[in-house]
Amino acid sequence: MLLELKNIHAGYNGREILRGLPLNINAGEIVCIIGPNGAGKSTVLKVISGFLYPKKGDIIFKNKDITAMESYKRMAHGIGYFLQGGEVFNDMSIYENLEMGGANIKKSVFKETVEDTLNLFPQLKNKLNKRAGLLSGGEKQMLALGIVLMAKPRLLLLDEPSAGLAPGLVKVIMEKIVEINRSYGTAILLVEQKIGQALKVASRGYLLKNGEVVFEGLPEDIRRAITKRAVHA
Repeated sequence: MLLELKNIHAGYNGREILRGLPLNINAGEIVCIIGPNGAGKSTVLKVISGFLYPKKGDIIFKNKDITAMESYKRMAHGIGYFLQGGEVFNDMSIYENLEMGGANIKKSVFKETVEDTLNLFPQLKNKLNKRAGLLSGGEKQMLALGIVLMAKPRLLLLDEPSAGLAPGLVKVIMEKIVEINRSYGTAILLVEQKIGQALKVASRGYLLKNGEVVFEGLPEDIRRAITKRAVHA
C-alpha cells in the first residue's frame, strides 16, 4: 500500500468537513473521489498534501507516518499536488516554469526529465521561450501538470484537472492522466466533477457525502450506487 488515511477528521475555522475518513491507494493505481459539492473532495487532497493538517487521524505514505510533516517535505517525499485551475508562473517562460518544478531533483536527471515531460506534452515543445501567461487554457493545464511531474512524484493528487476546459480538451487531459499512470507508474488520486470521465480512467473509486465515504468500489459498482441513490433520493 502506497498511501493510507486512517480515521481522518479535518475542517476549517472550527467546522468539521471530513468525519472519520478512511482511504487507501496502492502503487500504480488510479483512484477517483467523486461526490456532490461540499462533500469534502478537495479537502482530502489538502490533507494529504499537507496544506491542511487533520484534527484527528493518521496519514501513512510509503510506510511512514507523515501526519505532521510539512507540505514541502511531502513534495520531496514523493507527493505531487495539482491544484484546481492549474498553477503556473505567468511572467516566466515555459522552460523557466519547468525549471521551478524540477528545482529539487538531481542535476544529472534534469535534462532527461524535461525531455520526458515535453514528450508527454508535445504542444509545449516549440514554445519553450514563450511566456506562460500567453498560453491557452488547455496549454496552461498541461504546463501546470508538467511542473508537478518534474518533481517525479510517486503519488499525483489531481484536483479537477478538467475544470474550465472545452469537452475536446477534457478528453485530452484524461488521456494524459492515463498515459502518466502507465508510462511512469505514478499512482493518481483524482478529484473530478465530471463523474463519467473520472470513472472511465479510474480502477477504483470513493463516493463521498458530507465528509464521509458512503461507497467504495469498482467504477461499474459506483455507477450503480449513484443510480440507486438518485432513485431513492
